[in-house]
Amino acid sequence: MNPLLDFAGLPRFDTVEPVDVAPAIQELLETNRALIERLASPQTAPTWSDFVAPMVDAGERLSRAWGIVGHLHSVNDVPPWREAYNALLPEVTRFYAELGQNLALFDKFKALRASPEYATLSQARQRIVDNEVRDFRLTGAELADEQKPRFQEIQEALAAHGAKFSENLLDATNAHGEWVEDETGLAGIPEDARRAARAAAEKEQRPGWKFTLHAPSYLPVMQYADDRQLRARLYRAYATRASEFGKPEWDNGPLIDDILRLRREEAQLLGYVNFAEVSLVPKMAESPAQVAAFLRELAAKARPFAEKDVAELSDFARSELALEKLEPWDLAWASEKLKLARYAFSDEEVKQYFPEDKVIAGLFRVIETVFGVCLELDSAPVWHPDVRFYRIAREGRLVGQFYLDLYARDTKRGGAWMDEAITRRLLASNDESRIQTPIAYLNCNFPAPVGGRPATFTHDDVITLFHETGHGLHHLLTEVDDLYVAGIHGVEWDAVELPSQFMENFCWEWDVLTAMTCHVDTGKSLQRSLYDKMIAARNFQSGMQMLRQIEFSLFDLTLHSDHDPAGNRSVKDVLQQIRQEVAVIMPPEFQRFPQSFSHIFGGGYAAGYYSYKWAEVLSADAFAAFEENSRCPGGDGSVLDAATGERFWREILAVGGSRPALESFKAFRGREPRVDALLRHCGMTAA
Repeated sequence: MNPLLDFAGLPRFDTVEPVDVAPAIQELLETNRALIERLASPQTAPTWSDFVAPMVDAGERLSRAWGIVGHLHSVNDVPPWREAYNALLPEVTRFYAELGQNLALFDKFKALRASPEYATLSQARQRIVDNEVRDFRLTGAELADEQKPRFQEIQEALAAHGAKFSENLLDATNAHGEWVEDETGLAGIPEDARRAARAAAEKEQRPGWKFTLHAPSYLPVMQYADDRQLRARLYRAYATRASEFGKPEWDNGPLIDDILRLRREEAQLLGYVNFAEVSLVPKMAESPAQVAAFLRELAAKARPFAEKDVAELSDFARSELALEKLEPWDLAWASEKLKLARYAFSDEEVKQYFPEDKVIAGLFRVIETVFGVCLELDSAPVWHPDVRFYRIAREGRLVGQFYLDLYARDTKRGGAWMDEAITRRLLASNDESRIQTPIAYLNCNFPAPVGGRPATFTHDDVITLFHETGHGLHHLLTEVDDLYVAGIHGVEWDAVELPSQFMENFCWEWDVLTAMTCHVDTGKSLQRSLYDKMIAARNFQSGMQMLRQIEFSLFDLTLHSDHDPAGNRSVKDVLQQIRQEVAVIMPPEFQRFPQSFSHIFGGGYAAGYYSYKWAEVLSADAFAAFEENSRCPGGDGSVLDAATGERFWREILAVGGSRPALESFKAFRGREPRVDALLRHCGMTAA
């Protein structure tokens, strides 16, 4: 059997090959098209059992198989897998475009919603029907027949452009190497980063040290290297990736223009003024104006703190580092020096307390204590020897499983993300109902072990791991039995980040860190004195960081609402305008940030990057419930409270997308969300 057509168990990563992609996906497309033709016929009644259930079954098989292909394209981007993915991408995109424009299916969902059966459906199934009606409209079902071919062409082009954008960025990142041949040029760079650079050079059978643009190599240089010219060269290479400064075939500039033009055309075909309006239809936010007002209000609150951050850094650089002018490649380095001077510790010092095994054990302890589950190492075929597989059980019952792929590789796209392999649903087999348990992929890009020493993570790495695990828990701990609203399915995009950002907060708690730290050399747990310094430094430059995120969010929103791709203003002009409004530090003219902004051009965050800040309000307020409980009389002072965790699981994680996110939040907190907790966590409250 073709391994992509085996849906009996786990993905068969040990046997699947690129050559399997075309026959499997084409067979599934043909099967789905034949089913859709039958379901669209007048002979099929618009009921849940006759119409919706068969479509869910067939659609899941296609999405699972294609999901494996897409996953391998992300984590093992070698030429054969890239070619296999790109060869089928147009066909898959075309199928979903055709599906979304099928007026007969649309009419049947509308008929089901208007039928007496609708009132008898569960809340989850009613929401599925409502979402389907909405999404058919957004995918062109109501377009005139002469408009549908063009809408379909747009979907195919956008899918191809998004994939190409990510591939260009990865290729440009991989292509650059910065070589240091004299050891004096390594001054300030931590030992583990030096070892990794030496190993990279040895891999190419060259002397010296090789630094790359991948985060585990790039960030330590920018933060610690005393060689200013080395920082400047690496910064310029990083800031100009996939732009006109490199290979023409890797330049994402033309792709960006095409993507924006196509999205605007898509929106206007659907009857909207701009793509931002389309993007917000399935989100919590009601309009681009509301989002812009939310971001600008946050910017106004953050600006005094950001200006203070910049002034302090500039003064310190001038008086202590002899830098009259701070260049962009000096910022991380000077900031680290200032933090060391102010708080008497460095990120590198903290990193030694976070060996991989203790971090994973500490993460699992939080999950097990708060959510009443048990995590254990499991076995499964994997796509790389470093990948591990785990199971989650609750009261002895299997809840879900997940793959953990922690380390950076040349063939793996950058960043960190969670994706689904299998989604929870209720199956009917031989008249007996059973639950299909969910499976997730958790992917990071942390430095791998070098020279027999265990991998050690920065505190930021730990936060990233908790963040992606939060997404995973949202997918894995759902109790919804209908696939289309189970886990993260059906959840408004600007609420999807709630569980992930919520989990980040545990990384600052003393009773959490004491159990997940162990110095890699001495074996000692994190010292309270060092922890106190970390807490004191928690909001170091938080004003600058918040304005940076707001800059990205407003840039994204403006591109998709107020920018005309056919007009006189360029994308660079739009970014410059936003920076003049909110930024406190202006990058150099040569920086090409948009060319690497994969969230909105190669991912699903177009006109939705604001959701990180939007959901951060929700997540901070949700975590405040744990903080409030820890201060209750008679408590043990710990945020690891099972009762509050049970409520968070039951009202937010378990319900998935079966009800509006705001209802879920209010069910947990008993009120509307407030911004107070976020401002407090960021240190932006009045003394």
